Formats: sequence, C-alpha cells, structure tokens
Amino acid sequence: MKRYELDYLEQLEAESIFIMREVAAQFERPALLFSGGKDSITLVQLAKKAFAPAKIPFPLVHIDTGHNFPEALAYRDNLAKELGVELIVRKVEDTIKARNLTEPKGKFASRNWLQTYTLLDTIEEFQFDACIGGARRDEEKARAKERIFSVRDEFGQWEPKLQRPELWNIYNGRIHKGENVRVFPISNWTELDVWNYIKKENIQLPSIYFAHERDVLVHEGQLIAVSDFITIEEGDVIERKRVRYRTVGDMTCTAAVESNATTLDEVVNEIMSTRISERGETRIDDRVTEAAMEDRKKNGYF
Repeated sequence: MKRYELDYLEQLEAESIFIMREVAAQFERPALLFSGGKDSITLVQLAKKAFAPAKIPFPLVHIDTGHNFPEALAYRDNLAKELGVELIVRKVEDTIKARNLTEPKGKFASRNWLQTYTLLDTIEEFQFDACIGGARRDEEKARAKERIFSVRDEFGQWEPKLQRPELWNIYNGRIHKGENVRVFPISNWTELDVWNYIKKENIQLPSIYFAHERDVLVHEGQLIAVSDFITIEEGDVIERKRVRYRTVGDMTCTAAVESNATTLDEVVNEIMSTRISERGETRIDDRVTEAAMEDRKKNGYF
C-alpha cells in the first residue's frame, strides 16, 4: 500500500484550512480582514479551498486609511466582484472627523495608529466576534507572541501575558459578550512559504509586488514612493528607480526595494537570498520605538 504524505506546503495549507473551518464552526459573525496585500490574498485563497464549492461564508473587511496604493485598491475591488463576496470598507478619514481625532503631521504622516479606532468601531458596528488576519510570526517579535486564536477584551485590547494554551491544534474560541478573537491561520508560515504557495497556486497579485519603474524619495537608505501623502522638502533626493514591494501597507510608511524581479520565480530567488524580514526592511512605522508594534496591538491594532 502506498503511503499518503503531504509535502511541507500542503501541511501548512491543511493546517490553515482547518483553522478557517474552526472559525466558521465556533463563531457566529466572523470576518476576514483584507488589505490587498499578499498575506490577505493568500488567506482568501485558503478560504476558497476551505469552503468550496460554497462561497466564502464571511465578508472581506478593509480598513481604508486613504493612503493606499491605487494598485492594491483596484485589486481589492476586482477580487470581491470576482468571488461574489461582501466587501465592507470603512475609512479612517471618516473616523477622524467623527471622533475629532488629531491627524499625524510630519514628513511621512501615517494614519496607521488611527486605524485602531476605525477597526474597533467596525467590529462594534457589525458585532464581529472573530477577525481573520494574515499576520505571521516571522514578521515581527510582537506578532511572534500571539496565539493563533488571540483574544481581545471588551475594549479591543490585547494582553500578551494572558494568552491561551494551544495544544494539539485545539483552539479555544470561547469568549464573553463584547470580546472578540483575532485569528491568524498563516501564523506558522514564513514570507518564503507565502511566496512559494502563491507560485504553486498561480495566484494573481497587485503589480507593485513585481519590478517596475517608479519615482522614489531616497530617505535614510529607504525608497519611499513619491505621492500626495508625503511632504517633499527642499534638498530631498528623488530618483527614478526600478523597484518592487515586499509588503503592502500605506504609501506613507512602506518602502520599496530595488529589484529586477518580474516573475514569481525571480521574486522567490530574491527572498531566499535576503536576511531581513519584509517589515524590518521596509516598514517605517515599526521603527517609531522598539516596541511600536506591540504597543499598537495592545491598544487594539490588528
């Protein structure tokens, strides 16, 4: 009798699909947080497989800062239309006006910190008890602390010292009224795993993930896309470079990397040769303080 075995990517896929189905089984109103980035796109592919031939049984939710790459927004809208799933978009700008919040100032004024308010308001508006996200443990040390089922209290806050044990793939989704759970089905994946899976599944991505010509501001060794959302000052160095993006956040806080990779094979080869995580190399907002990400997550950030 031939022994049935799964390769490494198939094992990761099977674990993630199991987690997706656990969410559908344990929660009444789950949602999938979607940004148009490669990780959330991978989640959508996993959800399609988990519930086929039926449609994905929960909406896609995008917290729109207003500083997004146009390519990511176009991809988001096309994907939701193609899948026939509900797309919920809530804008940080509306939250700023409704709550009379102070918008950040400065050269790279990011609304990332303000996303938390919009996310928590959206969770309350739709009574979501679980939010599926694409965070991975290899991205950043604060994310490495979280369980796959990460409980938030009634104020949306996360306490890293009160994490539930997850033994033998048993996930505890029991919560009190008002609490919610962030669920990370690809927590055990690496950046290279995601790219290899995208290659294996032939998943289409926004064009900015591949090498293209773009005007960038060279700032402290980082390449920031020239846009209406950043402040160009006298003496700033702007160059036309061939770049791509390893991660897709706001245009104000996501740096590009120089690259000639125009195919999935070439991107995978680049990732294999790097020694810096995508957030460590390209996310400006994580450099505010050493604990910037953990502080945001404690307050309710994704």
